[in-house]
Amino acid sequence: MLDLTGFYDEPFYIRSEQSIKISAEDEGEIIRGRIDILVIQEKLWLLVIESKRPIFSLLETIPQALVYMLASHNSEKPVFGLVTSGEDFQFIKLIEQDKPKYSLSDKFTLSRRENELYKVLSVLKKLSQILS
Repeated sequence: MLDLTGFYDEPFYIRSEQSIKISAEDEGEIIRGRIDILVIQEKLWLLVIESKRPIFSLLETIPQALVYMLASHNSEKPVFGLVTSGEDFQFIKLIEQDKPKYSLSDKFTLSRRENELYKVLSVLKKLSQILS
């Protein structure tokens, strides 16, 4: 998706943060996963939940995304985030005026009758134009 939306091309550069381990109990079984984090020019944060089962909610990654976004944010321009489980996708926009404010997009999913992957790609493509 990043390649299709131009994020692997100049002027963008990508770095990764250390993965975060997560776990939850499901019917007596411990399910383990991790959150992988990619950063594009300190302007777009991508957090990906990796797990063998879709037990983890995107809501669990949004606070972590906001922590990273706030720590790196030092301008009046907005920074963006995308949290995904591979099936569900949600965008975050953070702005700082007098105090930080964030907003969340609708949740896009691949499991609906109308696959929303094209909408996710469209938003990413628009973000690549805004951030370049």
